[in-house]
Amino acid sequence: MTEPPRSLRSLPPEGAGSSLGRPGGGPQHAARNYAIVTAAYWGFTLTDGALRMLVLLHFYRLGYSPFTLAFLFLLYEAAGVLANLIGGWLATRFGIARMLTAGLATQIVGFTLLSLLDPGWTAAMSVAWVVVAQGVCGVAKDLTKTASKSAIKITQAEARQAGEGQLFKWVAWFTGSKNAMKGIGFFLGGLLLETLGFRGALWAMAALLALVLVGVVVSLPPMMGRSKASRSAKELFAKNAGINALAAARVVLFGARDVWFVVGVPVFLYSMGWTFTMVGGFLAAWTIGYGLVQALAPQIVRRSADGLSREVPAARLWSLLLALVPAALAVLVALEVAQLEWVVVAGLALFGFAFAVNSSVHSYLVLAYAGSEKAAEDVGFYYAANALGRFIGTLLSGLLYQWGGLLYALVGSALMLAACWLITLALPATRAQASLTPTGRGPG
Repeated sequence: MTEPPRSLRSLPPEGAGSSLGRPGGGPQHAARNYAIVTAAYWGFTLTDGALRMLVLLHFYRLGYSPFTLAFLFLLYEAAGVLANLIGGWLATRFGIARMLTAGLATQIVGFTLLSLLDPGWTAAMSVAWVVVAQGVCGVAKDLTKTASKSAIKITQAEARQAGEGQLFKWVAWFTGSKNAMKGIGFFLGGLLLETLGFRGALWAMAALLALVLVGVVVSLPPMMGRSKASRSAKELFAKNAGINALAAARVVLFGARDVWFVVGVPVFLYSMGWTFTMVGGFLAAWTIGYGLVQALAPQIVRRSADGLSREVPAARLWSLLLALVPAALAVLVALEVAQLEWVVVAGLALFGFAFAVNSSVHSYLVLAYAGSEKAAEDVGFYYAANALGRFIGTLLSGLLYQWGGLLYALVGSALMLAACWLITLALPATRAQASLTPTGRGPG
């Protein structure tokens, strides 16, 4: 037997050859499809980051409170829970490329709705309209994300037939570059708002996404990733032990980030005398750096031939290290140490590094645990948990900061991350354990 390649391998690609929609394509077509999907998601993420900055800046200038600003994004996050579950099922039934197309088209609809906002409306009407439009954009984001991440599993399965185990590298690069692109989108949103205004910026972004949409339609095989979908809700939710544990960990992991990142950090820094431009620039730089660390995760985490024996312990270790950061920061905030804002900035940098490694390892593991036949359903289930965590974190971010300032937000983050570490102790470290369903049975 030949020695396995250095890079990680995923589960055996059951049915991968027929699911790609391009029989016999081999690693060249796999790499081509991966590049197309990544480029499409870059374009989407660029506009998604710009949208968040557009909404924050525009309504902040209109005098909306921090909690109201957080409220504007609640439906955006809540919509992602259902969008991921349904999107994964639809991608399995109708093909990943079609769901990627649907996500891009839905985002264009969301931009159009936002552009119809009338300055003459009452504050309540304006908030309601923005919340609904943001909900549409939330559906678009998670349809696109589920389709894109599932496409990596499918294309990697084809490449693996030729002996190329690229899953961790592809996932890390995809996830890291996506977050770096979101940071650039923060800058783009501020620039477009200043030069084109709120409505003009939305139209420009819709036009950009229309070009991306055309590229996807003409470039990707429409039946890519299509397989036999689950026939009942019970079957849809009966994931293996690995997917279930990761989904639970993902809820508290992303809740722990957003509980102090969405409202707490920006408002705290602004209250310490930072200008809004400084705050926005810092958040953009943090997001870009966070994305770069994610892309480098395969060089940070030791890899194993079976794809689990080293990666699972790494997930546990990095979850524990991450929990220590907000806990230590909470102590320093309570003591009101000198130059507190710079202490928080340094702590956020450490948090971003550890969080990026955690997120990248989790994103790899969900695809390592997932089967190729229903990869889109497995990924959709996992990212539904991701969206639920963002929703909880966004809601608590406004509430905890209002109740007790940054200190309460940091304590909430530390408690969530402690729960995340405990959940990772249940992650299966072998293929046999990972394949078990909640009933203790193997795949039927």
